[in-house]
Amino acid sequence: MNFDYILLIIVFSYLRKKLQSKILLPQIDKYLFMGFWLSIALLITQVIVDSRKGITAWIAHVLLFAVIYFCLTLKEFKSLKSFIYSMLPFVVVNFIEDFTELISSSFHKEWDNYFDTAIVFSIIWFFAMFFITRKQRKDMEREQLKAVELEKEFQQSEILKAKLEIQVAERTAEILGQKEELQKALDELKTTQNQLIQSEKMASLGELTAGIAHEIQNPLNFVNNFSEVSVELLDEMNEEIVKGDFEEVKNIASDIKKNLEKINYHGKRADSIVKGMLQHSRTGNTTKEATDINKLADEYLRLAYHGLRAKDKSFNADLVVDFDENLPKINVFTQEIGRVLLNLFTNAFYATHQMQKKSDEAYKPMVSVKTVLKENGIEITVRDNGIGIPEAIKDKVMQPFFTTKPTGEGTGLGLSLSYDIVVKGHGGTIAIDSKENDHTVFTILLPIE
Repeated sequence: MNFDYILLIIVFSYLRKKLQSKILLPQIDKYLFMGFWLSIALLITQVIVDSRKGITAWIAHVLLFAVIYFCLTLKEFKSLKSFIYSMLPFVVVNFIEDFTELISSSFHKEWDNYFDTAIVFSIIWFFAMFFITRKQRKDMEREQLKAVELEKEFQQSEILKAKLEIQVAERTAEILGQKEELQKALDELKTTQNQLIQSEKMASLGELTAGIAHEIQNPLNFVNNFSEVSVELLDEMNEEIVKGDFEEVKNIASDIKKNLEKINYHGKRADSIVKGMLQHSRTGNTTKEATDINKLADEYLRLAYHGLRAKDKSFNADLVVDFDENLPKINVFTQEIGRVLLNLFTNAFYATHQMQKKSDEAYKPMVSVKTVLKENGIEITVRDNGIGIPEAIKDKVMQPFFTTKPTGEGTGLGLSLSYDIVVKGHGGTIAIDSKENDHTVFTILLPIE
């Protein structure tokens, strides 16, 4: 069964439900109502006719792309863009599969398993992004409401405190009571801030998702390829055994051993990527570990790059690495330093992406990372040729909740947390050098214990 029809029914139902509390133009609501029943009619027709690649399938494709277009262009649907982005991979993969089968059935048959795998991943992506986005939005709304209430309580407490100080001689007992209430409000405010910081840490995990999906596919492809070659070599070995050519059998066995070593290597590479993701999401770890900074920086650079590429396929950038081969392993909180690097790389790619939007075709985005062994520690330099940081706000970028990104694209906690991790957590330093519309350089120094 083509899932486009079911997706259409879900989309139209979801849009009507989410927008029913808003003032909509009558024709928009009418079109959503018509689309819902048309989707049901297409599903019934497909079930009766049993023609997966017939005209009903292409009508479903057209309807889906039309819904995506209007949701991304009409301001009435602005709040639902994250929902649309979550279902976009499934729509594209399903369309490509149907189009491929239409123009070349033999090619489609050959790649059918890959298409099925892509559809499964796109469905997983749809539900994962839908529930994650929904949860994050609700959590943020709750935290915002809670912060507003706490701010009101704090302001009211300050006013009351000022009045009580005037009458301190007469109302000492009442001042003490208000002081306790004020302290309670401050404690609640600190708790809220800690929750926001934890939310920022977990949000960075979402930045890794697309990059990890791309990175883990490479070693899996190698494992599959070498496995297939090894099966063929075993068949040849059996033939040579029958012939009695044991010299050739030894040669084939040697080739099989090499293939198995390569399978083992790439299997460990996939395992390393998964462990890195789990480590990044882990909280509360207070144990420093011997860490290869070169390997950590290289991995997070590529994951951050593929994360942005997943959002905008047209974006390309030069990745330049200059690692000191004599760098020793140092004891750090690996997942914390990983968060710092991910934040710096993500900001660098964002800056180059914004620069690309307002530059001509001659502009080429570039992000580089360099490591050097110094007398007092390891120096990590992250450089980009993006939009830079204006001189007027350079001293503010490390402050909590300060961000230059549009509303909804940043919390303003990334660099603040990075500063705390490097300076307070590891006793290091972090410096900024930037020129507007030219470059930005972050230099981190981690001491060797």
